[in-house]
Amino acid sequence: MSGDSCHLPLHQLHLQTQPSSGSPAITPPHEASQMACPKTKANSYRRAAGQGNKYVRLNVGGTLFYTTLQVLTRQDSMLKAMFSGRKEVFSDRQGWILIDRSGKHFGSILTYLREGVVTLPPGRQGVLELLAEAKYYLIQGLVELCQGGLQDGKEEALCVIPVVTSTKEEEKLIQGCTKPVVKLLYNRSNNKYSYTSNSDDNLLKNIELFDKLSLSYNGRVLFIKDVIGDEICCWSFYGQGRKLAEVCCTSIVYATEKKQTKVDFPEARIYEETLNVLLYETALPVPDNTLLEATRRRHAPSHTHCGSHSEEEESPAHAGVELRERVRRIHVKRYSTHDDRPLGL
Repeated sequence: MSGDSCHLPLHQLHLQTQPSSGSPAITPPHEASQMACPKTKANSYRRAAGQGNKYVRLNVGGTLFYTTLQVLTRQDSMLKAMFSGRKEVFSDRQGWILIDRSGKHFGSILTYLREGVVTLPPGRQGVLELLAEAKYYLIQGLVELCQGGLQDGKEEALCVIPVVTSTKEEEKLIQGCTKPVVKLLYNRSNNKYSYTSNSDDNLLKNIELFDKLSLSYNGRVLFIKDVIGDEICCWSFYGQGRKLAEVCCTSIVYATEKKQTKVDFPEARIYEETLNVLLYETALPVPDNTLLEATRRRHAPSHTHCGSHSEEEESPAHAGVELRERVRRIHVKRYSTHDDRPLGL
């Protein structure tokens, strides 16, 4: 903090109104200076013998700290210059020494002065902030520690998402994984028709939801991206190496003059299937049949006219086939006879 802001030029005078006469009176320059900065004063610390354990109250950017003169003057730094009488310091009326810096990492500064070592803050940004403070206070040892941490430390990925480029690679990942698997297949260029006006936005929304789910369920579910499949946008859900359900997000729109491809964003359905696949993260051979029955969708008649319907693939075995052998295939507005674009587009 600079002391210049607390002093006025000698030629500058302040006018003050007297209550009795109402006429202005001239205030001397030294009194005007005290009126301008009434809460701070400049002084200098001189460490006397036996006063090393004296506590000092610090106000660093609004954050308050207690420490001793011995800690502040232990290493050659700006703080040692301030509290050994070589550099002027400022304090308020309550005796708090004012330091015009952020107090976010000042605790780490004191820890390093006290112990000679300190745990670097998590993340690269935190280390960079501490490095800036260490440079300001001229603490060379802490500067070198931060610089070494930036060189040696590598950011750990929050979530690693493999991108499959072949069917064999996909099978190897799914069969070798003990966790449930959610795969998003997207390939915008795999289309012979033009896209509807909002298809690109919906495709991006599917990708964004995939990234959000991968962060939310990281460690519990393996998320895979597929960019080589035949579909344009399709979600697949696996448990214990077997496909449980899929949600196809593309449909064909029969416009007036030509066909168009539409990409939908069935957010609620995707969330539902992701929660269902969590039933398979246990080490049991198969999930409880009661849970399977509760999450299983009823077979929708093939002649339904609902905008969104579910079709279950019938097993060639007898009607009493176990539920875990079925795959829910969900197609959202697979075929449509109109264009859903707003008027005027």
